[in-house]
Amino acid sequence: MRRLCWWLPVLVLFYAISAGAPSPAWAASAPAGEPQVLLVLGDSLAAGYGLPQGQGFCERLEAALRARGRNVRVINAGLSGDTSAGGLARLDWLLSGPDGLPDAAIVELGANDALRGLDPARTRANLAAILERLAADRVRVLLAGMLAPSNMDAAYARAFNAVYPDLAKARGVALYPFFLEGVAGNTALNQADGIHPNEAGVARMVAGILPAVEALLAQTAP
Repeated sequence: MRRLCWWLPVLVLFYAISAGAPSPAWAASAPAGEPQVLLVLGDSLAAGYGLPQGQGFCERLEAALRARGRNVRVINAGLSGDTSAGGLARLDWLLSGPDGLPDAAIVELGANDALRGLDPARTRANLAAILERLAADRVRVLLAGMLAPSNMDAAYARAFNAVYPDLAKARGVALYPFFLEGVAGNTALNQADGIHPNEAGVARMVAGILPAVEALLAQTAP
């Protein structure tokens, strides 16, 4: 009889699992079922410009969400150099693609508008059209805000900086006030061009926006 005692704990564990008792932590598996799909419509800041493969914002955001137990697939729809007009032009194609409609979207556009000094009224109109298009398909949105570069004059900065909070309020979407919060202007967190975040900068961006993204996904959970 003594020789059989070794398998008794295994039998007890099997019975506990089959009876619906909680599994031990080491027995936990990845979330089951279809993942939520999160579209990130943006420019080079979303695309991962200048970063090693897998170290861009979208990839790091997906990894962070999965580490917190969320079954999420993040679609990187960032395009380097894109403006709000470019994002609007691409949107129909993205929404009708093989991935189908996303459950939620982060809209991260406008930095290149400001860098080129484009009329803030046009940026506002383009972003409003993007939000309207996503709302028509019932895609919940987190609008990632941007601030005008420090070399722009005060009048331009006031007009541009007001675009995001005004749109979020008018359209009833969630707002993350500044996509580069804690990163812009910090040489230790940016690449040599002083514009695009390095790996440490991306980590800071993901950590900052993560609570807002989780709140967005919680609204779309089945």
